[in-house]
Amino acid sequence: MKFFGALVLVLAGSQAAVAQDSYRIKPGDVLRIEVLEDAAMNRDSLVLPDGRVTVPLAGTLPVGGRTVDQVRADVASKLSSNFANEPTVTVSLLQLGTPTAKGGTSRLPIYFLGEVNAPGMVEVKRGTTLLQALALAGGFNRFAAVKRVQLRRTDRSGKQSVYSFNYQDVLAGKNSIGATVLTSGDVIVVPARRLFE
Repeated sequence: MKFFGALVLVLAGSQAAVAQDSYRIKPGDVLRIEVLEDAAMNRDSLVLPDGRVTVPLAGTLPVGGRTVDQVRADVASKLSSNFANEPTVTVSLLQLGTPTAKGGTSRLPIYFLGEVNAPGMVEVKRGTTLLQALALAGGFNRFAAVKRVQLRRTDRSGKQSVYSFNYQDVLAGKNSIGATVLTSGDVIVVPARRLFE
């Protein structure tokens, strides 16, 4: 009986691996990228609405519509100039993005990147403001550069606008960007503090 149970687990694991191998990455998914030769590069990367992720030393890479193995090969290729030999890169699907409901739902996907306590995609109600969304992301972590927060918005033509603001100014009432109503696909980026910032 124990052998049968172990066989079922092995078969279930292999089916999950095959499913991940053929899965096409979508915006809102979270990828785990690891580099054996440099653990400092290991990270969880959110796939942005435009289907891209940013990898240190490799830049911004298109991953939407591609398989995990295709992304792994691309990351390894881009990083190879930074290592004596081609690095050993693993890419895995850490979390599936939450699909949005069809037919004009009252919920919108908003993305959080960087130094917030809950990065990733969050579905918010229509009418949610930037400050309310930051609260949904659990606020900033201790590494956040709160003077350089960004709201990135892409219009229907594909043009991206970046609005930078100082969170302290918002709290002090010097800036009203916190009352901005978010739209579908908005990305809130909170960079890491510099050494003496």
